[in-house]
This record gives sequence, structure tokens and C-alpha cells, in this order.
Amino acid sequence: MECAILSGVGTKPLFPKKLKIDGRSSKVSGLSLRVAKRDLSVEALVWPSPGDEIPFWNKEFPCPDEVIVEVEEDDEAMHIIHVSAEMAPVAKVGGLGDVVTGLGRACLSRGHSVDIMLPFYECIPKNHINELKLMNSYNSYYDGSWIPVNAYRGIVSGIPVIFIEPSNNLFKGQTVYGGSYNELEAYLFFTRACLEWLQVTGTQPDIIHVHEWQTAALPLLYWDMYHHLSLKKPRILLTIHNMEHYGECRQEQLSKCGLDGSIYATTDKAVDDRTIGHNPERLSLLKGGIVYSNAVVTVSPTYLKETLCSGWLSSILISNRQKYFGVLNGIDTAMWNPEFDVFLPAKFHAQNVKGKKLCKYYVQKGLGLATGDHGTDMTNKVPLVICITRLVAQKGLHLITHAIKRIEELGGQMIILGKAPDGNVEREFEGLANMHNQGHSIRILLMYSEELSHMLYAAADMVLVPSMYEPCGLSQMIGMRYGAVPVVRKTGGLADTVFDMDDQPNHDMVNGFVFEGIDEASLDRALDRAFAYYIDKPDEWNSIVKKVMEIDSSWNNTAGKYIKIYDSIRARE
Repeated sequence: MECAILSGVGTKPLFPKKLKIDGRSSKVSGLSLRVAKRDLSVEALVWPSPGDEIPFWNKEFPCPDEVIVEVEEDDEAMHIIHVSAEMAPVAKVGGLGDVVTGLGRACLSRGHSVDIMLPFYECIPKNHINELKLMNSYNSYYDGSWIPVNAYRGIVSGIPVIFIEPSNNLFKGQTVYGGSYNELEAYLFFTRACLEWLQVTGTQPDIIHVHEWQTAALPLLYWDMYHHLSLKKPRILLTIHNMEHYGECRQEQLSKCGLDGSIYATTDKAVDDRTIGHNPERLSLLKGGIVYSNAVVTVSPTYLKETLCSGWLSSILISNRQKYFGVLNGIDTAMWNPEFDVFLPAKFHAQNVKGKKLCKYYVQKGLGLATGDHGTDMTNKVPLVICITRLVAQKGLHLITHAIKRIEELGGQMIILGKAPDGNVEREFEGLANMHNQGHSIRILLMYSEELSHMLYAAADMVLVPSMYEPCGLSQMIGMRYGAVPVVRKTGGLADTVFDMDDQPNHDMVNGFVFEGIDEASLDRALDRAFAYYIDKPDEWNSIVKKVMEIDSSWNNTAGKYIKIYDSIRARE
């Protein structure tokens, strides 16, 4: 069993149990229910405080139960290989890693054969990989030389993973991205090394599923090189998780992986349209991947519409519209399950949310946002809003900073959890943290903790996602899974998953509070309405909490849509 799937801290298993759950619900019986009842006991909890030597989210946690989700298997099994720069939890930077793992596990549970090919980054914690062993060594071409490569196999989160380790210094460093090597050239090497491994081992999957610009050159290499050699069966699907990352590339850089880069410098192939007439013109690996893949998917139907209407890639997407699909991401409902979450001080579910109130008070006590010994009744009268995000412009930084002020004015509390990769943004939020973190309303935590994120979702009354654009968004779906009502800006996947409480024509779908503008006043109106519901309409609020917890955002639902696309493009014998 994978003990660090959630925690990322290498905890030891404490008598791990297998829990069988029907794919359509999270109902179980026996031991797990007794655990839930025990966890709801106030007397059994040790309340944390800000002065604790070890923060409450850094204590040791038991290993998560191995949850077996029973779903109906598909009639025709396929072999699917994902080629990706990320995979949760061993090489996770953002949502890409979650998608690769979640979709891979869902397809496995439906009876398909799944492998993930991943660079063997130096920073990957090997103790998080089960059954790791060297499979074979081979050579892969790059820049006039054949480079020795080792291919390892291991199991991560129940999924077979093939780790590609070149003998040069590529993928060395303490983080997934940002090493001393040229990242673009490293991923060009990796994509060819993956195809070379398939060729030397005689592996012929039905589908090669590539993700983002990092592996978008693989379709070019496949159709213009390896398909003319021994790889005949595979078909290629590209998922674009964020259209803002294009994989800008010089012709000579693409040539290093063995292709003639000049061949692709045309508008119908891979030239970056923004550079036409410049000296030199550049290529876009993402554009090339769109042209050469058998199918292209982006991560929500609304984001698909937005990308067809704006951005320089819209013209190539329109010309390839017949193979372009919008499929909403899912979440791992075994990993994100408040009924069995090992990081929570109390468990809960839609039919009994008593434990959520305890989780809220536990977090408030631990962060210094509550007073008294057992003031759960008092603190639960104060709405708690969380915002768990990367602190980048896309996420609506001006709205996040404004929300701090507005929520405090409304008498609520807010917790922000996230990192700022830009130094100027980091300094701005450090200043806000110094200003607010000693009071009883706001906490700004410039860090990321998987454990704390679980606790915050469980504690929150509302989850704020005010993005300028959001291809899909996971935070709103995870928040709803834990009974946090979303307050979101209407864009991309947020528009596909959150429907406003005051939208009477679609009353059956309402599940949150939505605003459209990018100005502070638009956010204020949404927050004001949310707070009014929470304070003045407690029965309606409790009903919406139950409703959002019962929404099916599982990967099994999403995987079914991907499998239909796989089946539509695979080669028939």
C-alpha cells in the first residue's frame, strides 16, 4: 500500500485497512463507521494552539485506508500510456499531477491497462515508490549523440509508472521545475526517450496520452518518425490544461531531437503565429501537438468555448474543431473524502455534518482564530472563508487582497494558503500577513501543506475562487466535497461547476455564489449575498451544504468521457 499518497511526509502504516466503497457513493459499514463515531467525540480531541512546538498539520498521521472503489468495467479493455511531466504525489506542482493520477486510477478501475511515463527527477522521494526496480537500459538520440538511458518501473498510488532516467544531467535538482538544465530541451529529450523505449521493448499501446507543452512534441515525433519505424498501433491524445503555456521553441532546438525543425515553421504546423515576420520566427510545441494529435482535449466545456474565441491559438483550434473536446476534470473522491480523511480531527458526511463543526473549531483554535475552551457554538456563528491557491495573477490577486478587507468588514474570518512564485507578490502578501496574522479574523499562510489543505476544506464554510481565467479548477470541487460552499468568478470550469443561488430558472442546479466582473464591487456583492444566506437563512444554508457534498465530481464520471474519445480514435485491427 502507498502510505504517503496524501501526506507527503513518509508516515508509517498503522494497520492499514481495506475499505470497499460503491463507486456511486461513499457509504461503508463496520469498522469505518465505528471510527467515524469515535472521531466525533469532543472529549477525545486534543485541541491545538498557535503556541504548539509542532504545528497541528505537521504531526504524524496514520496511513490512509486503501479504498477499493467498485465500478463497472468497460467492455473492451485498452492499453493507455500517459506521458507527463507531473504525477501526484511524487512529482506534483499543480493540478496536472492530480489529473494524471486521478484519471489513471479511474481507467484502471474500469478494467483498462494503464502506465505513466515520467522523468525520474532527482527530487522524487524514492520511498514513495513501491516495487521500484530497473527494467532495462537503452540509448536515445539527442543533438547528434545516443545518450544512455535507464528505465525503472514502480508503483505509485496503485498505478504502474515507468521512470525515464537519462545519464546526462537532465532532471537534476531539488524541485520538479527550475533545475540548472534547459527545461525545453530536457522535455524534448524525454518525449523522444519515451517513444524509443516503446520501440526497443516492442510495446504498442492503444493510446499515448500526452499532457501540456512539455510532451506536446511527442505527436510530431510519432507521426513523422516512429510510426514509419515499428510503432504502428498507438494513437495520440493531447490534453491542454492551460492554454497560456505554449512551449516556445527555436527551430534548432526541435532539430536536436532528430526532427528537421524548419519543416514545422509553417502556419499549418507549428510556427508561433505571434512571431511571423520576426527574425527568427519561433515554433510552438503546443500548436504542433494540436495539429499532429488524433484528438485534443481541454479541461472544461466553457474553457473550450473561451479558447475558440480568444488567444492566438484560436485559429488552429477552430481549424481542428472536429477533434477538439472539452471534458471537465474530476477529483479523487477516495483521496478527498471527509468520511475517512486521516488528516481530519473529526469525520463527517452529507447525512451527518456534526464533525465539520468540530473541524472548524479545531482549525480556529490551532491558528488562534478562536477564544475559549469549547466555544464551538460561538465560532460557528462566524463564517469562515478559505482560499487555497497559487498566488499568481491568473488567480485574481487583486480580488484576493480585497476579500481580506471585505470579509473582515462583514465580521467573518479568512484563511489564505498558498505560495507566491514571484518575489514582488510574495513581499506584498508577507506585508499583509504581518498586518493581519496577530488578529482574530485573518490568517495568511505563505506555504503549501497537503495535510493542512484537507483540514481547511473541512473547516471552511465557503471556498473563494476569484480567478481571472480558470481552465477547470479543482478547489471549488474539493471544497464542495467537504461542505464548503463556493464563491467563484464565472469563467472556464468554474462556470461549469458552480451555479448561483439566486438563479431561479436553474434552481435545481444552484450550489454557490457567482459573480462575473473583475472588479471589487462584483466580488463584494457575491460575498454579501453569501454572508446573508449564512447568517439569516441557516436552514437554507444547511441544505445547500448537504447538496454540494452529494455532487458527483469523481474521476470515474470523467474517465468515461475520456474512454469514449480513446475508443473513437484507436486503431482497429
